[in-house]
Amino acid sequence: MIAGPCGAESEAQILDTARQLAKQGNVSLFRAGVWKPRTRPGSFEGNGETALKWLSTMRDETGLPFTVEVANAEHAELALKYNTDVLWIGARTTVNPFSVQEIAEALKGTDVPVLVKNPVHADLQLWMGALERFNRAGIRKLGAIHRGFHTGVKTQYRNQPLWENAIALKTSCKALPVFCDPSHICGRRDLIASVAQKALDLNMDGLMIEVHRDPATALSDAAQQLTPQLFGELLGKLVVRDQSTTDTDFSEQLNSLRQVIDAIDDEIIQALAHRMEVINKIGAHKREHGITILQLDRWLEILQTRVAAGESLGLDKELVTELCQLLHKSSIRKQTSVMNEDRNSEKQK
Repeated sequence: MIAGPCGAESEAQILDTARQLAKQGNVSLFRAGVWKPRTRPGSFEGNGETALKWLSTMRDETGLPFTVEVANAEHAELALKYNTDVLWIGARTTVNPFSVQEIAEALKGTDVPVLVKNPVHADLQLWMGALERFNRAGIRKLGAIHRGFHTGVKTQYRNQPLWENAIALKTSCKALPVFCDPSHICGRRDLIASVAQKALDLNMDGLMIEVHRDPATALSDAAQQLTPQLFGELLGKLVVRDQSTTDTDFSEQLNSLRQVIDAIDDEIIQALAHRMEVINKIGAHKREHGITILQLDRWLEILQTRVAAGESLGLDKELVTELCQLLHKSSIRKQTSVMNEDRNSEKQK
């Protein structure tokens, strides 16, 4: 559990917040922004090295190790000067391989743990690339932080969770600890509990939550910070589920249900293969008669009828829509390939 204010605003604020969290006994790492990358200048941008001194004092008094965000080599070197326990790379830095490489070079020869937040936009390769740069620099204590993604679509969340990206990272890097930052996903304190629980249900390794002694007076991200009391209440309500069980009856029933899923998936794959065979014939038929690949009326008809059929069976509309779109994309690609075969044969003649 990682907790602490968005920004280190004063020594009194840091010490008071940390003392309250330390009393609860459920925080493993204290977080605070020392350098605050802001969209526009003129707002609170952190207290830099002075704040590192406050955090060092806090650690000496409470025993809580601390973590700060670093955005360049100078930040990293100053953080190391004050024996910062863990460094984290922010979303705006992860998006820039040059900045990541610069920090990685500055950390060579150290064993400081580094947590890498996902890039602002949903780019899994960019996220993995940042982790790889630190790994190649000899940093072995690595972790990732899922803090949501900017999509340009306005919803209740500040950043869209897009859980599939965090799951994909865990799948690709099985030994990598992946934490969730509900504060930055939500942007509102009233949504944090549900997102935190979802993260735990998806087997995330921990949470990073912003906690301020008095959020109303916070100099940055006031709306998404909890008081220490609310933070304690939140943790008391969260359910941490087991990854496995020794209950043989449960395991047998689960395996039985999984076998059913395996059989259904096999049927789906065979049906998809058959569908692609038909799509291939449709592409050839269109090619022979000089017909365009995209038939808009037909596509709209498919989308409407399949979604309606799915809803009548209790399926989620979004699921059926996404499935139709994926199948249509594959169909267009297949028919395009068939059309290109015709062009290639004409060139050969």
